[in-house]
Amino acid sequence: MKDKNKNLYYLHELADYKVADEYADVRDWEVIDADKRTIGKVDGLLVNKAAESVVYLDVEVDASLIEAGHQTYATPANEGVHEFLNADGDSHLIIPIGMVTLDEENKKVHSNQIDYTTFANTKRFKKGVDLERSYELMVLPHYSPGYKFDEETGSDNQFYNRKEFNPRI
Repeated sequence: MKDKNKNLYYLHELADYKVADEYADVRDWEVIDADKRTIGKVDGLLVNKAAESVVYLDVEVDASLIEAGHQTYATPANEGVHEFLNADGDSHLIIPIGMVTLDEENKKVHSNQIDYTTFANTKRFKKGVDLERSYELMVLPHYSPGYKFDEETGSDNQFYNRKEFNPRI
């Protein structure tokens, strides 16, 4: 992906960006799902420059989740799109920042809206790859049932105005 078309940046790629003083830096914190099961740990923070904020947590998933997820999606993302298998080395996934809460005392991130099975069946990616909008559009309907893509909410100016990206942390 060419940099000028890049939509998401890892926080460490942006010299002028840092975690704001009023927020905890959650990197290396354990991620817990709605069923109180460990999903993995936060490996990075993904920023959208237009939104001027962190919009996703990049989570390195636990080995047990990878084992549970060695299956195809239950349904294709779009008509005519083939199902996929997560490839060897695909050990990361994203979680929208508005879908988590923090337990700062215990240094844990809780995603009370998403269960283990959903995470296990979510398309993963290899560490450090540039993520495209198509990946975001593939993942969001799994985390937020009823999510529908339309041109207005798909534009960069509107996409991150959704509740899934409104940080409660």
